[in-house]
Parts: sequence; structure tokens; C-alpha cells
Amino acid sequence: MAQVNFRIDEKIKTNAEKALKEMGLTMSTAITMFLVKVGREKRIPFEINVDPFYSPENIAEIEKRIANVKNGIETLKEHELIEM
Repeated sequence: MAQVNFRIDEKIKTNAEKALKEMGLTMSTAITMFLVKVGREKRIPFEINVDPFYSPENIAEIEKRIANVKNGIETLKEHELIEM
């Protein structure tokens, strides 16, 4: 039997433990299930997406706007957030 140690934010751990308890699972059992599935399928068993905010195009646009504000070409203005 091997032992794995890692650090995680306390709130994440607490929320996961509560959810797992409702499912009748321990943290150790859930992590074991995850690792068994990764080993069998040779993939992360859920979809992982890149946050489009960090795309090269968006970063370039943000940098351009920051430069424009610094150079007095644009001003900062408040707006409503758009939920997508």
C-alpha cells in the first residue's frame, strides 16, 4: 500500500468531504476511484477547458487597452457585466 500526500485549500477539502459523505464515500475512497479510472482510461475522467479569458487574443486586447489608457487615448468606464 502506498501513501500520497498533497496540500489543498481548506475550504475545498471541507466542501468535498461534505459532498462525499452525502454519497457515502470517504476522501480516500474517492481519490482512489479517480486514480483507478485515470489508470484504466489514460485520461482525466472529466472535461477540462481552458478559460478563454487567458487566450493570446484576449491578453493582447487587454494589453492594448491598458496601453491606450496609460497614453490617454482611452479612459476607464464602468459597464454592466454580461452573463454568458
